[in-house]
Amino acid sequence: MKNTILITAYAVNPYKGSEDGIAWNIIRQMARHNKVIALTRENNQLAIDAYLQDHPLDQDSELEFTYFDLPYWLRFWKKGGRGALLYHYLWHLAVAFFIKKQSFQFDIAHHLNFNNDWTPSFLWILGKPLVWGPIGHHPKIPSAYIQPFGKKAAFMEHLKWLTKKAFWTIDPFLKITKKRASKIIGMNTSVQQVLNVDDEKIAVIPAAGTEPPPKIQTNTDQFIVLSVGRFVALKGFEITVQSFAKFYQKLSISQQAKAQLVLIGKGKALNYLQQLEQQYNLPQHAIKWINWIERDQLAQYYASAKVFLFPSHEGAGMVVPEALSYGVPVLCFDNYGPGEFINKSCGISFPYSNPDQSSNEFARALEQLFFQPVYQKELAQNAYKRYKDRFTWEGKGEQIQRVYNAVLYAASEELTPVNSSLQNSKLIKYQS
Repeated sequence: MKNTILITAYAVNPYKGSEDGIAWNIIRQMARHNKVIALTRENNQLAIDAYLQDHPLDQDSELEFTYFDLPYWLRFWKKGGRGALLYHYLWHLAVAFFIKKQSFQFDIAHHLNFNNDWTPSFLWILGKPLVWGPIGHHPKIPSAYIQPFGKKAAFMEHLKWLTKKAFWTIDPFLKITKKRASKIIGMNTSVQQVLNVDDEKIAVIPAAGTEPPPKIQTNTDQFIVLSVGRFVALKGFEITVQSFAKFYQKLSISQQAKAQLVLIGKGKALNYLQQLEQQYNLPQHAIKWINWIERDQLAQYYASAKVFLFPSHEGAGMVVPEALSYGVPVLCFDNYGPGEFINKSCGISFPYSNPDQSSNEFARALEQLFFQPVYQKELAQNAYKRYKDRFTWEGKGEQIQRVYNAVLYAASEELTPVNSSLQNSKLIKYQS
């Protein structure tokens, strides 16, 4: 007999990436193992209904969606990103009381997203075992790396960090959530530190995953360096441009003809990044700028890339599993985000220092991969293996199912065959 899991997901959309796509894929996977009742916002219904009509669930999957939104007088002021944090907070409070009034019967309540660890869940109100996450946060960007984007960017970064610290410190509902949660799923190891919870409370499972890539044949000796994301300070694209420029300028003319940086994205920092390109006097063909494209169009660019250069400061890095799935080695910072997604077998990471030193280190890594194709191919093979071992949605579903089993075991007086292996397991780690 299947267990019933009630999942709240503020953002779910099978046609999108980021949090919407993560929620969809996790819900879909959990419906393979359990009966799932999923609650989300009303504005997600059209996309979900359309997708399910064209892509029926597996025969063994059991999934029921319910839609809920705050009344108009509590949401008329929300316009796009304006007021999103307050609305998100109120929605999770209200949906808990909405559920309480319904006749849902379930074994576990799972607060799935938004994926931050500094605003609370209210599902503890329901009196059932609570799974919270995957949750996390973007660590504070080191000041030296935010300064090139100006005083306003530095101020906003400082303000965001103060806001997070305020929630962690004084929000009484966050303290209750930490206490009442049966298991917290952290997307990286910093979650346990900032929430200050014991080992037996935390399971470290990154939220990011991706579908198996399409098979694309590429026959090119071009050394394509790829980077994908929003052109904002968080993503570290200024390091990307500077690193490639320093690498490129050390090549001979014939070698330069084989090297190119492909940047796919858009954002407020585009003009600044293109100014950096001009400062280094790079020829026009050295960097290829591509406006944001649909996810399925990225396949050809991943397939032709020799390295994925991603010096992002974020706490996740959803594009890293995509790069790994295409067998593309990753260069990144040794941080709580991409730095925990890779290891030495499939990429190269560097600790923070200062922007100039970092760009020099990334440039030397590019040189190493350019002049040592055997090493590049070794990393590429291990990149795909890393994806298969850690970032398939099926594997992520199995990891979360083990969390569910552990929670049900802890809530039960006697063991069952399905969870007997968990009797002596307290900390569920995402092995690196």
